[in-house]
Amino acid sequence: MSNIAQQIQAAGVSIWLDDLSRERLINGSLKDLIENEVIRGVTTNPSIFNNAISKSDLYVNSIKSMSDKSIDQIISTLTCDDVSKACDLFSNLYRESKGQDGRVSIEVDPRFARDTKATIDQGALLWQEINKPNLLIKVPATKEGLPAISALIGMGISVNVTLIFSLTRYREVLDAYAAGLKIAANAALDLSKIFSVASFFISRIDTEVDKSLPNDSPLRGTAAIANAILAYQYFAEFTLTSQWKSLQGNGANLQRPLWASTGVKDPAYDPTRYVMQLIASNCVNTMPEATLNEVLQNGVFVGDTISSNYQNAKAVMAKIALSGIDLEKITNFLEIDGVSKFEAAWFELIDSVRIIAGR
Repeated sequence: MSNIAQQIQAAGVSIWLDDLSRERLINGSLKDLIENEVIRGVTTNPSIFNNAISKSDLYVNSIKSMSDKSIDQIISTLTCDDVSKACDLFSNLYRESKGQDGRVSIEVDPRFARDTKATIDQGALLWQEINKPNLLIKVPATKEGLPAISALIGMGISVNVTLIFSLTRYREVLDAYAAGLKIAANAALDLSKIFSVASFFISRIDTEVDKSLPNDSPLRGTAAIANAILAYQYFAEFTLTSQWKSLQGNGANLQRPLWASTGVKDPAYDPTRYVMQLIASNCVNTMPEATLNEVLQNGVFVGDTISSNYQNAKAVMAKIALSGIDLEKITNFLEIDGVSKFEAAWFELIDSVRIIAGR
C-alpha cells in the first residue's frame, strides 16, 4: 500500500475506484489495485459502462453470441457479468471488512429514475441475478427514488444512493434509509446484513456555482467542499438521534457518506482537492483513475479536514448566498441534469450495442 493510501484509509476513508471494464478484469489491473491495498471497492454508472463497452473489442463476441436476446437483455448480461466478476475479486476484502468494503455497485436503468415501481422491480431483479452479497444497487436520490430506496432496504437489499447534490435531499435520504431498516426489522430480517452508502456529488457543484462568480472571486471553488462538509455534519448528527440509536441497537450499519464526482473539472484547481479536503471517519471516496493516481503521487495528508471545519463551511455558504447565488436552485438543476446525462449515456450504449449486434 502507498503511504498516502494508508494514511487516508487509517483516517476512516475507504478508497473506491469509479471505473470498471472487461479490460480491467482481463489484464489484472483491478486485481492489482485490490491486492496492493489501494482500493477497497468499485462504483459504476451508465457513463462508465457506455465507455467500457462501446470502446472495446472485448465485448464483441459476447454481443454477437446473444442474437436471440433483446438489446436491453444483452446490456444487462454484459454489465451483470462484469460486476459479478468484480464482486468475486473483492470477496476476501468483503469478508475481512465484515461487509463494509469489498463492494461493487451497479445502477438501475437511468430511464427509471422517475418511476418508483420500475426502480424497485429492477433493483430486486439485479440483486437476484448477480446474487453476490457484496453487491450494491445504485438508486438515484430523486423524489421517486426515495421510496424505492426504503423498499429495497426493507427487502434486505444493500443500496448505493446516488446523485445527491443538496443538503435537503440528503436529509431525506437518511430518513429513507432509516425507514427501510424499520421495514426490514418488522419483517424479522437481520439488519447487520444490510449496508448502504449515500453518494454525494462534489465537483459538479463547483462547476455550476463558479459560472456565476467573477474570475477573481475568492468564493470560486469553495461551494462543493463546504456543501459536503455540512452534509457530513448532518450525518454525524443523525448518528446521535434516538431514531438511529434504536436501529443501531438492532444491528443496523451506518449509511456512510460517499464522495462522488471527485475528479476536478477546472484545471486551475489542485486535482487532489476533492479527496484530501474531505477526510473524516466513516466515509468513502470513489475516484476516477486519473484522480486516484494524482492522490497517490501528489496528495498531501493533513488529517481530518471535515470535523473541525463546520463553522468555516457555514460561513462559505452564507457568503455564497449573499453573492446572490441560489444553491438550492443549482442543486435541483444538477439532479435533473445528472439523470439526463446518465440517460443519454444509456441511449448511446444501446446504439453502440445495436450496431455491434448488426440490428
